[in-house]
Amino acid sequence: MTDYSSYQHLLIEKADGIMTLTMNRPESLNSANFRLHNELSRIWLDIAADPEVRVAVVTGAGDAFSAGGDFEMIEQAIDNPAIIAQNTQEASDIVYNILNLDKPIISAINGVAVGAGLAVALMADISIAAEDARITDGHIRLGVAAGDHAAIIWPLLCGMAKAKYYLLTCEFLDGKEAERIGLVSMCVPRTELMETAMRIARRLADGPQPAIRFTKRALNQWLRQAGHTSFDYSLLAEALGFFGDDVKEGLAALRERRRPEYPSASA
Repeated sequence: MTDYSSYQHLLIEKADGIMTLTMNRPESLNSANFRLHNELSRIWLDIAADPEVRVAVVTGAGDAFSAGGDFEMIEQAIDNPAIIAQNTQEASDIVYNILNLDKPIISAINGVAVGAGLAVALMADISIAAEDARITDGHIRLGVAAGDHAAIIWPLLCGMAKAKYYLLTCEFLDGKEAERIGLVSMCVPRTELMETAMRIARRLADGPQPAIRFTKRALNQWLRQAGHTSFDYSLLAEALGFFGDDVKEGLAALRERRRPEYPSASA
């Protein structure tokens, strides 16, 4: 039996082939601190090794899916090569370990989804958003390039024109708009979100497992092609941003809830 006792910020429930993963830092909108970021990078390996799990459903505790990296983690990463390298490797592992897990993953996006949390939401095989969910990548708002997941998945989901618009502007989308442009599989009223996710999970868990897993593996060849070109590049581009002045201003503006004045945009 797979041991999940090392997980602190992921609530793990298993029943009849379905695992429910709940990011559990509701006091911070389930933002990813160092511990949760690490847990999100490795949980998929344990799921792969667990014969009791055929489908995983991931969501967030309370009213948020995940607000992305927490401010303390971002602050400690600035100008710190060791932390930047660790975060970059874990960001890569989140994407590739989800991609390489043959078992299907369903995300139930119950609220705000940003950054590393959004990576999990959109890399899932089936993404279901509450109609009032709020989605944005957020990297450029912070002052760094859009790494984490954007380059590998957004253009395939919603096309290059929409991907560039939302990634460059960091404009929020609600669940309805995300569904309209193809960024998520579907949206439903918040009250129906988990019921819908679990109904689809049940259908997959009761389906022909080799056929489902090989279909996921075949479709993910598109993502693997993007991974070794655009995605790996974007991770390094994001990492470089943590050595500049824009990220310091971006973080300060987020904390103070004001419009940022990036040094690179000054005359």
